[in-house]
Amino acid sequence: MSLTRVALVTGAASGIGRACALALAQDGCAVAVADVQEQAGGEVAEQIDRAGGRALALRMDVTDGESVAAAVRSATDSLGPIAVLVNCAGWDELKPFLDTDEGFWRKVVAINYEGCLRVTHAVLGDMIEREHGRIVSVASDAARVGSSQEAVYAGAKAGVIAFGKTIARETARHGVTANVVCPGPTDTPLLQGMAELAADSERLVSSLARAVPMRRLGRPEDVAAAVSFLASEQAGYITGQTLSVSGGLTMA
Repeated sequence: MSLTRVALVTGAASGIGRACALALAQDGCAVAVADVQEQAGGEVAEQIDRAGGRALALRMDVTDGESVAAAVRSATDSLGPIAVLVNCAGWDELKPFLDTDEGFWRKVVAINYEGCLRVTHAVLGDMIEREHGRIVSVASDAARVGSSQEAVYAGAKAGVIAFGKTIARETARHGVTANVVCPGPTDTPLLQGMAELAADSERLVSSLARAVPMRRLGRPEDVAAAVSFLASEQAGYITGQTLSVSGGLTMA
């Protein structure tokens, strides 16, 4: 295992993924900033470099196996073996289930669930061979308790939770851990974009904040703190767990 751990973060150009990339860099990781938004990902990598860290921006489309494989190769060649994987790429739109169609289903599942499978598959073999790895996938509290107008997204993220638990069982003896973090309503560009499409966006956002016992939306940094811990060496005996970061909106 190299002295500097290498972390690959998908969906790292903005929102929670960006916060995770910055947090892991602060923890001393070299970070592969992977996102389909290449320019924005480059800005995150530059921010890490300016702060004295080491980062590489990679274009990765998690719905495309060739894109994933090429990005993983580039990350490994430039930074070293991947010790930490954060599956954070995600997408959704607020729609009642009967207003969705199969094209929408396929897009949501391809990004939120199959993307997680695809990237994990690309890095897991090397982690097992090296007998060390940390996998943290970002799902959603929608997967745990349901969420109106997010039926397909909630189902896809529930798949991420079950997948993570199974990977945890299969790889524990190889020194690899797999855990899932479930954000509650979090102030991200994705949430802002979904809210803008709603009939009364300001009311939607304020109602979400009022529903949280802490009376505010989550911040990307709140989620990144949980991801950073589960990716750390201190969390080496924690695997197969699902941790909500929701200000008390959901409680186990």
